[in-house]
Amino acid sequence: MNDGKRIPWVVGVSGASGTPYAAAVLRGLLAAGESVDLVVSRASRLTLLDETGLSFRDAHWREDLATWLARGADGKPDTFDVSAPELSDALDDVRYWAAGDLAAGPSSGSYPAKGMLVVPASTAAVAGVALGLSKDLLQRVASVTLKERRPLVVAVRETPLNGQTLKHMVTLDEAGAVVLPASPAFYAGATHIQDLVDFVAGRVLDAAGVPHRLYRRWEGELGGATPRSD
Repeated sequence: MNDGKRIPWVVGVSGASGTPYAAAVLRGLLAAGESVDLVVSRASRLTLLDETGLSFRDAHWREDLATWLARGADGKPDTFDVSAPELSDALDDVRYWAAGDLAAGPSSGSYPAKGMLVVPASTAAVAGVALGLSKDLLQRVASVTLKERRPLVVAVRETPLNGQTLKHMVTLDEAGAVVLPASPAFYAGATHIQDLVDFVAGRVLDAAGVPHRLYRRWEGELGGATPRSD
């Protein structure tokens, strides 16, 4: 891909539970032919290790990312074929920025980017972005995204929500972000955990305007949740 025309989506992964959501969003972006810049917070590495048993290491991020994206939401390895051309070629175009690198490209508004997707978003990340703290690269890029008036989608994964977090979410909404709770729906005919994960990931991509086929859309007919035979 021509770097002169490369304009990526920045994907920020925070420490909230829900790393399968991030994997599904990443696969969806890559399948759609989108360039991706990836920021994985320090806390999210612990969550990823806990939820999948996988490590994410700066020095080996390419192989760790490929292993992660191949894993299904049920924890089974090699559920997705990342060696398929539509994914393997796109993986070569992913750029990774360490969470502590505040001099990274996306930390500046002059760095070209389509916008940012924070998935999953912890309440700490929500607070940090709402308050403009920029304590790490993820928060800094989100703040840059807002000030540059680029799309910012924040997939909040927490329950219940306290009053302070709700106020922070309102602040993000007023600043122009899309606050998207990671709330799976059942009208799309989910029969597996991956279906529920893909629904949330699909809604994130919908908010970003990225085409995908991750879930069955409502078409105005009752009975659409009947399990598919294909």
